[in-house]
Amino acid sequence: MFQLTVTPATAFADDKVTGLPPSQMVTFKASLKDEKGNLFQSKAFYRANETGEVDLEQDRAFGGDYVGVHPMGLFWSLKPERAFQRLLKQDVMNIPFWVTLDLYDFFCFQDLATVQSRASQTLQRSFSGPGMQRVQIWEGRVGALFLPPGEGPFPGVTDLFGGIEGLVEFQASLLAAHGFAVLALAYFAHEDLPKQLLEVDLEFFSMASNGFFFVLCLQIQKSGIGVISVCKGAEIGLAMACYLKQVEATICINGFNAIFQVPLRYKDLVVKPIQSVKEGIQIHISGAVCICYSMGDPRDELNQQSILPVEKAQGRILVIIGENDECLNSRIYAEQTLDQLQSHGRSRGRILVYLGAGHLIEPPYAPLCYASWSHGFSWPLLWGGDPAAWGEIQKFFRQYLIPTRNK
Repeated sequence: MFQLTVTPATAFADDKVTGLPPSQMVTFKASLKDEKGNLFQSKAFYRANETGEVDLEQDRAFGGDYVGVHPMGLFWSLKPERAFQRLLKQDVMNIPFWVTLDLYDFFCFQDLATVQSRASQTLQRSFSGPGMQRVQIWEGRVGALFLPPGEGPFPGVTDLFGGIEGLVEFQASLLAAHGFAVLALAYFAHEDLPKQLLEVDLEFFSMASNGFFFVLCLQIQKSGIGVISVCKGAEIGLAMACYLKQVEATICINGFNAIFQVPLRYKDLVVKPIQSVKEGIQIHISGAVCICYSMGDPRDELNQQSILPVEKAQGRILVIIGENDECLNSRIYAEQTLDQLQSHGRSRGRILVYLGAGHLIEPPYAPLCYASWSHGFSWPLLWGGDPAAWGEIQKFFRQYLIPTRNK
């Protein structure tokens, strides 16, 4: 009799099979559907040991969607049934992802939809924990504030995504589960916000960063806040670090060091953007487009006025980049940022490079999305690979946002 166990059933941390014949070749298949009904699947091939067991925690996958010892491989290797779909969690508080894990007692490379599995288990991937709160801000117009369980006070963080329209909450909820009060902030294509981003008004983001939302709650520290930001959001996050003194720690993930596409406005200041060169767009063999060569170079003399004055930043800056980012020249922008800081005698910046990673650097074990559709584009965009930078993100915020006795 075959037995498939998954422990814990809410974390997908360890999978084990018993009751197999010695050296039996087996196929594992994982599948889930997102809230829109899109199907994601993965499979891997294992061989039972001499006692008829397979343990994903320590045994090697011989093939399938990955090779080697990867206890979470069946999750991060999930692929969409329809091309260019990205797995994004919508309702982070009430509905977990349910993952079905099936076991087949043979090597099977073809479609398994019509084949009966020998054992099956269902497990959940949650984005919130017991006691965590979600507070709607401005009746849904601006964002959602996530509070960890307990009395606090907690370090406050503003979460800014890039080209994803609307309000994106999964990263904020996961950070809150690790002890941070996080404001997931929408800035276009949400409720009565503009459908398209025509300009970046830093006053809008200043209200969030100066504690306008955080002061509403006694559970949040009043000393200063952090910003975690991605792509276009990272451009805004870096601008916040430059101009808003309340920002003490900023994480910019695969973003710009200058203003691109739309102008930045802050009080009487207007920063003109660097425009893209559309003829630089390249088409990948997959049909997705690579836009990194269509972006203007901040080092060009005509673009100098668009570079952000990072030397004015009062807080710490961590720039995270994927070495194989196929969307932006993020490594070049990061190196320019660090050079600019050093040329002014500032040592408050650091670059963290993930080898083999692409544009989308998300919480660990999120399925790799190599290319997907993006707001405002008629073609899917090419992204690249995806590591787990989650531990470094938490460490950085804890180091520079949580007061110590020495401070």
